[in-house]
Amino acid sequence: MSRKQSRKLSSAAQPAAPVPATSRAEAFTFGDPMPVLNRAEILDYCELVTINGWYEPPVSWSGLAKTFRAGTHHASALYFKRNVLASTFIPHPKLSRETFRRWALDFLMFGNSYIERQKNRLGGTLKFESAPAKYVRRRADLQSYAMTDGWRVTHEFAAGSIFHMIEPDVNQEVYGLPEYLGALHSAWLNESSTLFRRRYYENGSHAGFILYMTDAAQNQDDVDTLRTALKNAKGPGNFRNLFMYAPNGKKDGIQLIPVSEVAAKDEFFNIKNITRDDLLAAHRVPPQLLGIVPSNTGGFGAADTAAKVFGRNEIQPLQAQFLEFNEWAGDEMVRFVPYTIDTVATA
Repeated sequence: MSRKQSRKLSSAAQPAAPVPATSRAEAFTFGDPMPVLNRAEILDYCELVTINGWYEPPVSWSGLAKTFRAGTHHASALYFKRNVLASTFIPHPKLSRETFRRWALDFLMFGNSYIERQKNRLGGTLKFESAPAKYVRRRADLQSYAMTDGWRVTHEFAAGSIFHMIEPDVNQEVYGLPEYLGALHSAWLNESSTLFRRRYYENGSHAGFILYMTDAAQNQDDVDTLRTALKNAKGPGNFRNLFMYAPNGKKDGIQLIPVSEVAAKDEFFNIKNITRDDLLAAHRVPPQLLGIVPSNTGGFGAADTAAKVFGRNEIQPLQAQFLEFNEWAGDEMVRFVPYTIDTVATA
């Protein structure tokens, strides 16, 4: 017997050390979701990592892009803000409305937006174009920018040709972060509850029950026929009516025991409503402006009043942020008309 094998036998012969209670408790986990203050605060003491000469963002831009379509209310609120800003924007010959729409959506989604100054042959400004924030990285010198595919540079921007507008972060000054990060768990929970309910229906579990038969008066042919009828009731054309004839049957000889029902104990409606409220609170968009039907008799209040408050408290501050571009460009490229709600006269 080798020395290695003898060590294995001696270790196996020894009684296992008792597992602390804390270790047994930590063995149970729900999976990926974690609290914000669970080991994440360690990153606040570190600088952003540089890879291949550029700074990596503090969060995954790809993850934010995927979450953008995770829920109805998250994407709808971002699109709503973008559309309102674009409707009040006054196009400039060198800054089109389409460029502004892409610029505004990047800023609302990633907390970062980039405008490139494209020059003509004489060195003057030809036009301004929006660079996709998902792929733009800031160089380690903090003066230049590059476009990457995740691990290599695909395009180098000329020095001084990029205007970088950020939503300030309290932990670093290289990149901005969107305001809705605190509501991402609600967006993911909203998506998970919807996917769970879809799988619930596609699996056919909502038609499940146990037919419990103890009546001795039934013969095997009747039992086989009933089994075939129940088996064919699943899928297209389900919820069929079944007839069972049991002469001289005893009371409770045939019992129907449901194992699942449409109103499953997953709190689907409560989860959808609570996560929706969290997302709308993070985006600060009134629910009546997104076409949400109120579940109470009192409703959400007048939509025009909510729109006026939303325009003053949310749209005007956003417009002021975009006006910073004029100072960098050296001209009044960004202009807005006031966001007003026209009152329709009624007879």
